[in-house]
Amino acid sequence: MSGKFSGQKIRTMRKALGMSIKDLAEASNLSTGLISQIERDLVSPSVNAMLRIVDALHTTMGEFFEDVPSKKKPTIIHSGEHKMLDDGATDRRVRLLSPEGRREYAVMEMRFETADKKDVLPTTGDEGEAFGFIKAGRLTVMVDDVAYPVEAGDSIAFDRAARYAMFNEHKEPCLSTWVFLPPADLKKQGS
Repeated sequence: MSGKFSGQKIRTMRKALGMSIKDLAEASNLSTGLISQIERDLVSPSVNAMLRIVDALHTTMGEFFEDVPSKKKPTIIHSGEHKMLDDGATDRRVRLLSPEGRREYAVMEMRFETADKKDVLPTTGDEGEAFGFIKAGRLTVMVDDVAYPVEAGDSIAFDRAARYAMFNEHKEPCLSTWVFLPPADLKKQGS
């Protein structure tokens, strides 16, 4: 194996998996202090420590060396382990389906109950797109003050720099899947 070891890659992978330093320390049976020092490239880990970290992050040894291509193992989020992002909203449930911390995209399942109000999300200046697929029910998507009705089997895509709102004016719940490129920060947007 050639190349220079990179502790920063451990930090990046740990965060992409939604793990804290404490989580990685527990999963690898190493101390939080050692993990912190390794991530900041203050110490080089022993082979034994690296093997424990590799196993905890579900990857390969080559991933942590610069200029060494590696194939990562897939990330699996088991049923019941998906993060909820709705902050207790009564008219909408948001479940993150993709791994937390991805910079390229976020996939979310949203369930909209009947709502009296229009939950308008302010323009955030974000670049990128939003794509939604309606799995069941009906939804109204407002983009720059124009209402677009979408129903089961329909999909919609729009520029995220626009002002937009999503709400359900119907009796039956609406279940939908959304992809945000790059990821949307729902808390930043005030949802």
